[in-house]
Amino acid sequence: MNKLYIICLAVFSQIVLANEVKIVDVSLVSKGAQHYRVNVTLLHEDTGWDHYADGWKILDENKKVIGQRILHHPHVNEQPFTRSLHDVVIPEAVQFIYIRAHDKIHGDSTDRKVDIN
Repeated sequence: MNKLYIICLAVFSQIVLANEVKIVDVSLVSKGAQHYRVNVTLLHEDTGWDHYADGWKILDENKKVIGQRILHHPHVNEQPFTRSLHDVVIPEAVQFIYIRAHDKIHGDSTDRKVDIN
């Protein structure tokens, strides 16, 4: 077999086997006066630099981005994993937010709705 064919097959099989990123848990910690720490736990079969969960966003009720956490490296041996975004301002009138995760191959996850109170 051609070496290039074997390498392409190996790379493609890793991409196919890794699933889309899943939002496992979200917690909000009030810091007072509409300021929150948002903790998000993700599960993703990171395979390395070419395919990993690379971030998540916080969206308001109208799907406007109000915060974003970028993940700069894969978490191959740390699954699921939790990362936080500090000092997120969520206006008092907002009753719920959405969390949307992202991975390098599949793109955006399904939004997860989170009640503020």
